[in-house]
Amino acid sequence: MTELEKGPRGRRRGRGARERILSASQQLFRDQGINRTGMDQLCATAQVSKRTAYQHFANKDELVAEYLRRIDPDVMPGVFDRTDLTPRERLLAAFEMPASIPLCPYIAVAVELHDPQHPASQYAREYKTAIAARLSETAREAGAAEPEQLGEQLALLLDGASARARVLNSESFPTAAAIAAVLIDNALPASAP
Repeated sequence: MTELEKGPRGRRRGRGARERILSASQQLFRDQGINRTGMDQLCATAQVSKRTAYQHFANKDELVAEYLRRIDPDVMPGVFDRTDLTPRERLLAAFEMPASIPLCPYIAVAVELHDPQHPASQYAREYKTAIAARLSETAREAGAAEPEQLGEQLALLLDGASARARVLNSESFPTAAAIAAVLIDNALPASAP
């Protein structure tokens, strides 16, 4: 870092402030939740002044919404956009979550904020709808007789596994994957890939 990028007491100024704020929010919101993260702590972690933070985000609500938008803007491309897997394999790949994965941030936001009109709550709903749609599209590709139903079932199973993993501090995704395999196999014709 050059001397020009440092402010008083070695604090960084200007360049990259927005990214540092978003990076700090990602860490703090994940580790301690949205409601327990204050702007003072967030600014200290991001090494920006509160004035700088509010120049980039009008309020904490706007920051929380942007935090969510940045997590997975393309809706699980590492699963649904894979060309090396069959549609059935892509459906199952949605359940390959590392044991260390925290509670789904979209569920966490909806639970913490309690306000369905909050911009982040609205985005969380849109994201969850998009996940179900991607699952349904993939189920259609796989030849499911009722792809929307299978997509909704798998979306519900994903959310349940995420919540259960958090509440019980246990690995729920392997069990969810086994249940998903049964649902998928029952929904697909015998000759489906």
